[in-house]
Amino acid sequence: MIPIQKLARLSPRHSMRKMALVLHALERELLAGPHPAGKGEAEPGISSYLSALAGLLLKEAEAPEAVREAAARLASAAAPPGAGLLRALDGLRHSLLRATGQAPADWDLINPSTGQPDPGSRRVQPGMRAYLEDLRSPFNVGSIFRTADAFGLEELILSPACADPLHPRALRSAMGAVELLPWRRGSLEEAGDLPLFALELGGTPIESFNFPERGMVVIGSEELGISRQSRDLCQLGTVSIPMSGVKASLNVAVAFGILMHEWRGSLGAP
Repeated sequence: MIPIQKLARLSPRHSMRKMALVLHALERELLAGPHPAGKGEAEPGISSYLSALAGLLLKEAEAPEAVREAAARLASAAAPPGAGLLRALDGLRHSLLRATGQAPADWDLINPSTGQPDPGSRRVQPGMRAYLEDLRSPFNVGSIFRTADAFGLEELILSPACADPLHPRALRSAMGAVELLPWRRGSLEEAGDLPLFALELGGTPIESFNFPERGMVVIGSEELGISRQSRDLCQLGTVSIPMSGVKASLNVAVAFGILMHEWRGSLGAP
């Protein structure tokens, strides 16, 4: 932690940028501690430091009103530490980022998970898999890994040209799921003997589709969708998500999440 006295000697803008970094580190520490997820438990030294930091901002005439309001909320939550401490800390951190012209990307956000995940605790839906054909965005690939783990997919298979799930952006958006979920690369013909169906426009509406108990969904690229060759291999047909908007388009990772919710629900899986 940067000493409060040192922060006080910096220019207001420089000080606020440093404070945002400090709060980011403290938020991670609180989440990883013995009482994670904002239950109000913090070491006395951390609580005192946060109170002093909030007090410094409240006295800073050049601090924007939104920052001062967020600092007041943190001061109230930190002395004594209450149940809203972590949320107040997070609110001030993001207020400082906005005030100093910093816009966090999704992969910069704090991971709410704490501790080391146990791969053995995964509840898998046997025979439920997905094939990713030529997705180009590491962020989308990572997001799909995270969703696939959440819904208990047995395995993900990636086409040879699919973005690397070990790319830093994929790892950030996956938030640990790449290490938990089995995956491999290969062609669709090599993916196994499960019945195939495609998620694509122009198919059976998702509420009417007859989802298999065991099967593999093929997800196409962000730009071109599913190839004709892959669509021809999908003996169960194509499922589509009805949309009312003019754009009539969804991010591929969002569409995958909707599909997985419907698929699991159709099987009566918890």
